[in-house]
Amino acid sequence: MPLSTQILLLGDSRLYQVSEEVKKKDTDQISTIVASLHDALMNFRRQYGRGRAIAAPQLGIMKRIMYMCIDTPTVFINPSFTWKSSEMYELWDDCMSFPELLVKVKRHKACRLSFYDQSWHKQEWDLTGDLSELLQHEYDHLDGILATMRAIDGRSFALASQKHLVGFTR
Repeated sequence: MPLSTQILLLGDSRLYQVSEEVKKKDTDQISTIVASLHDALMNFRRQYGRGRAIAAPQLGIMKRIMYMCIDTPTVFINPSFTWKSSEMYELWDDCMSFPELLVKVKRHKACRLSFYDQSWHKQEWDLTGDLSELLQHEYDHLDGILATMRAIDGRSFALASQKHLVGFTR
């Protein structure tokens, strides 16, 4: 049975909850969750012309799963950062849970992410630049953290129509 593909919006209390780890015995549910994440991401792309990744909690699925579809679909199960660079940078972040808002945040320039793939094989990726920033953003969703909570200061908010802002890369 398919799950909802409705993305939760800013203010929904479920977005602030910490997600549960996926147990190996739960792997039969992963395909259904991934299909819902894929459909939600594609629907968002059709509507807004952007979107590279989504986390399960954004659909109200409180599991530690992220889905990315840039060149090829990638599933991240129970991801964890094993290293983050001390070097940070500022950027205007956007989110499917508040599609009309940009938030200026700081992210690590590089990191190492450990996770299980959809076949339950352990993976480890070294990430830099846009990919590092993207997966830090999605990982935050697993811990109930939104970009709005990482705003640099009270002036770090802008409407998405202001894509001319320095540092906006999507």
